[in-house]
Order: sequence, then C-alpha cells, then structure tokens
Amino acid sequence: MTREPPLALTRGDPSGVGPEIALKAWAALRRAPDAPVFFIAAEAAPLRALAQRLGLDAPVEQIGAAREAHDIFARALPVLDPGGAVSGAPGAPDPRDAEATIASIRTCVDLVARGEAAAVVTNPIAKEVLYRAGFAHPGHTEFLAALAEPLAGRRLTPVMLLWSPELAVVPATIHIPLKDVPARLTRALLIETGAIVAQDFRDRFGLAAPRLAFAGLNPHAGEGGAMGHEDQEIVAPAVAALRAAGIEASGPHPADTMFHARARAAYDVAIGMYHDQALIPIKTLAFDHGVNVTLGLPFVRTSPDHGTAFDIAGRGVADASSLIAALRLAAKLAAAS
Repeated sequence: MTREPPLALTRGDPSGVGPEIALKAWAALRRAPDAPVFFIAAEAAPLRALAQRLGLDAPVEQIGAAREAHDIFARALPVLDPGGAVSGAPGAPDPRDAEATIASIRTCVDLVARGEAAAVVTNPIAKEVLYRAGFAHPGHTEFLAALAEPLAGRRLTPVMLLWSPELAVVPATIHIPLKDVPARLTRALLIETGAIVAQDFRDRFGLAAPRLAFAGLNPHAGEGGAMGHEDQEIVAPAVAALRAAGIEASGPHPADTMFHARARAAYDVAIGMYHDQALIPIKTLAFDHGVNVTLGLPFVRTSPDHGTAFDIAGRGVADASSLIAALRLAAKLAAAS
C-alpha cells in the first residue's frame, strides 16, 4: 500500500513555544489510529534537551529524508535538520536564529514541491526578530507566497483564513495600520479575495457552493451612507460582482450582528474588512483550537492560531491544541487536494 507523504512542520522561532508544542503534539498523536504523521525541520539537540528539562515523554530521532518519518513516528518525533544552530534561549529570542528559522520554512516548502511532504504546517515566528535580521516580508503568509510563485508560474495572492469548527473568517486586509484600511480596500481586492476563498472552499474543504458573508467596514455597514460611503461604493458592488460570477456571496452585513450562533448558521465563511474585525470573533470562540490556513497557494499550509508566546516559553505550560488541530486539518486538506 502506498503511504501518503508525511506533513512537514517548521520549527518556528526556537525561543518561543514552537519546540514545546511540537513535542507535546507528537506525544498526543503518536498512538492515535488516525494520527497524521509529521516531522519537524529543526535541530535535534535543543528539542531533546527541552524534552528532558520539561520531563516530557517525547524522544527525538533525527532522519535523513522525509519518507523515514513513517518508520519512526510511533517511537519518536522525527527531526530533519535544515542546518543551523540555536543561539536564543526560551523566552529570549536572538536575531542570529533568523537564518535557520527561514531555512526551516524553505526546506518544508521545497519538500512539498518535490512531493516528499504532503503539506506545510508552520510553528509561530516572531516577525520583529526576523525584521532585525533583514527579513523583507510582512509575515509568514507573504513569504510563503513568494516561495510558491515559482512553483505556480504566476503571481499569487495569498489569503489568510482562520478556521475552526465554530467559525471560519478571512480578513481582507491583514497586517496594516487601521488608519490605512479604507485606502487599501478596493472592489478589486474584495472580488479577488472572494474568488480565492470560494475556489479553495470548493477544492479543499469540499463545499460545492460555499456561502460567503462580507462584513461592512463601518458601523451598521455604513447606515445607508450616514456613517461612511465605503460599504455602498466598495463592498456592495464587490459582492454583486461575485454573485454575478456564480459565487454565493452576501453583504455588507453589520459586523456587530454577524457572529452569534444563529447568524453563523447562514454562511460558511465570513470576510472581514480588517484584521481585528475577523480575528477577534474567532479567537473568542476558538482560542485554543483555531487554525490559520493560507488560501491561494499551490500547496496546503496551516499553522496554530497563536504567536510565539515568549512569556511562557520553556515553562512547560504551553497548550498544543491549536497545533494538533493544524496538523489534523493539514492532513485532511492535503488528502482532498
């Protein structure tokens, strides 16, 4: 029987909670009958030392190729070393670790491109640490799109999806100041975002006709123009264009009434106009098990829906639930692709 390639997990910032939750995720999944097999692209020695210091029953074993992960997953966390050494300590990040952090991401993408891994799952990075080392991308999402464009042979527009069983949300604009949102919000952006969301929900999530609900930018979706014209002049025409293209889209809806249980039953994914409008409701409903998914890429990428948590790194209290959810969702989406 042909085995599916394993999932490729990046190491993230080694001074954050990534190493700890990787060890805990393996310990939780190792004996589950439907567990996704994964390896982590990281250095073995720091992981081994962390497991020992925290008293985790999580042996680590280095592999030379991704395919070896299947053979050892039941007994140890498979580790594929992308090269580099760890300089920072838990809770004390070091810019010297940036090069190896980036190398881990590149390694995982390359393995997926070659068919040796099924999907990329990313542990959290600290963008400010990478910026100090010369990282030129706003974040994970944009860097992954840059790596994927040569594989796709075209320009890619990555779309951030936050998914949980309770709610799926997409922010149309992401890591920009709130004061810049109205200028960046265009009909073209919303139409492209909606089309990508609909395509990936059909192809990967298996929904024949996904229902997209667009939030308004302004309070009460502009109150008929009394509180801003963006909803009438940008959001509503974009929704109309998507509907004309055969996509089940609605809105703009007042954001303050979109996220209660009865409202959520009327759509499959909500599209917010800015970062916090989309992320606050899902982090309220699914803080421990939400998953970050990048749509619009030629491969599956998921990530836990939290950051590096330097304040608790190395203390043994990090919760691996979101990473476990990200691994399980990555395996499901990769199998459907």
